[in-house]
Amino acid sequence: MAREIDESWIEEAVERYRRIDALLAEFDKAVRTVEVTVRSADGLVEVVVTADGTIRDLHIEPRLSGSEVSRSVREAVTAAADAAAWARQKLHAETFGDYRSLHGGPA
Repeated sequence: MAREIDESWIEEAVERYRRIDALLAEFDKAVRTVEVTVRSADGLVEVVVTADGTIRDLHIEPRLSGSEVSRSVREAVTAAADAAAWARQKLHAETFGDYRSLHGGPA
């Protein structure tokens, strides 16, 4: 028994794949350029991080002692990692929000 080929469905699937591929490239570029700035709770350390987790800048108040620097940097870097994850999720939702996942729900 021969199966019919729905060429319009295939063309639509190929076009959808190309659009998703283009959106993925746009998303990958965006996560490398979107920056989030966070500060330690004591305000003595500031970290600028991209959505892909790359630390772009780090500022430490010069009046800190060694143990204060260590604690504040750990705190700020942890906050930066959380901020990068948040920014990635936000970009992903904005980029792929119109696409449903394979299981039929939102992407």
